[in-house]
Amino acid sequence: MYNPDADASPINPLPKSVVLLLLLVGGVEVALQLAERGMIGGPAGIGWRLQWAQAFGYFDSVFEWMRVNQDYSLRELSRFVTYPFIHINATHILFVLVFIAALGKYVAEVLGDLAVFVIFLSSAIIGALAYSLIFDDSNALLGGYPAVYGLLGAFTWVRFLIERMEGNSGLRAFGLIGFFMTIQLAYKLFFGGNNEWLAELFGFGAGFALAIAFGPGGLGMIRSLFGRLRQR
Repeated sequence: MYNPDADASPINPLPKSVVLLLLLVGGVEVALQLAERGMIGGPAGIGWRLQWAQAFGYFDSVFEWMRVNQDYSLRELSRFVTYPFIHINATHILFVLVFIAALGKYVAEVLGDLAVFVIFLSSAIIGALAYSLIFDDSNALLGGYPAVYGLLGAFTWVRFLIERMEGNSGLRAFGLIGFFMTIQLAYKLFFGGNNEWLAELFGFGAGFALAIAFGPGGLGMIRSLFGRLRQR
């Protein structure tokens, strides 16, 4: 009997938004890896990672300087959306790419390609703001983790809705964020490090909230929520 799906690819194609993000994030790391091996950039290429981290990474000190001097130049503000593309090394970027591929695909299929871009960048911005406003940390904020935690937040919202539709409490949907935050806090407790976990947590919250807005009737749901809060 003829099977119309016999020629279908065994691997589901990734949404365009996910492919583009993978190319952008992964492409920067490929360029840095090639430079460190002397294949591009000449002798100066070895220092590209440090130079790019200084030029495009997010620094609380730079944000404080902007606030004190009331100088919000586009050059410095761009750090809010460029730092997710610069990583410390190849290991640092590994799970970012995995999260973009897995969570981004899920979010794009449910909420659309635009939602993936908005959630990714907005979560990076909100995560960086929280990093500056809550803690005074001299370490640079680098890498896509706050942004991909936003995708995790969107994924969690969708799973929460499904759980509720099935008559469950929905708490199981928060299992992944609970697991990752536990690991992060345990690592900081035993090995130290910066306060990136806070940026990731706020990135998760941003992604969760934005997923509500992008979902069916989402904006109306948010307005209703704020209306009830004002009445209290």
